[in-house]
Amino acid sequence: MAAADICLCINLILSADGWDKCWEEGLTPWDLGSPTPVLLHLHNTGSLPKGRALLPGCGSGHDVVAIACAERHVVGLDISDNAIKRAAQLFSGSPKAEHFTFLKTDFFTWCPTQLFDLICDYTFFCAIEPKLRSMWAQKICDLLKPDGELITLIYPIDDHEGGPPYKVSVADYEEVLRPVGFKAMNIVDNELAIPPRKGREKLGRWKRTVHQSSL
Repeated sequence: MAAADICLCINLILSADGWDKCWEEGLTPWDLGSPTPVLLHLHNTGSLPKGRALLPGCGSGHDVVAIACAERHVVGLDISDNAIKRAAQLFSGSPKAEHFTFLKTDFFTWCPTQLFDLICDYTFFCAIEPKLRSMWAQKICDLLKPDGELITLIYPIDDHEGGPPYKVSVADYEEVLRPVGFKAMNIVDNELAIPPRKGREKLGRWKRTVHQSSL
């Protein structure tokens, strides 16, 4: 994507209905148009928890469908109506359709009736304003079962200013996740990152060491 398009994308996002406008205009550089390789690898190797999974900021839904299966129902959330419409258009005829759900809603105000065994966060934490990160962590805690797992793809690790995407570091995640009882089980370089993100992305897997009350 050209620099001018990136600037336009950022300006759209910063407007009141920015995410929806980006999807409407096709300015979605964060969308791979295919499953995230490391998530697909973890699914194919049986390394993901079964049960209920949540992907906030799911966009066009490729990751949702990639990890959905008979043993795992996946809910994809997005605040953009156009993103959810795109996901439904792409995957309504999928043979996996009974194993995933797309919802247009705000992650921070959503109150489901069931908790999750797995939450995957990718290009979501880095897309929200840094002042909202503590709220993000508390919401993750509220939505995840006490023995559930959080997977984070930590990107972009660099020193650029502004956003979205806002720069992130492992310390940024630890700063907000530790107070709500999470500890990293493993944080490694994502060797399966797509070429533009190589060296700027880590895979983190987190569990709660202190159980808090939830839904």
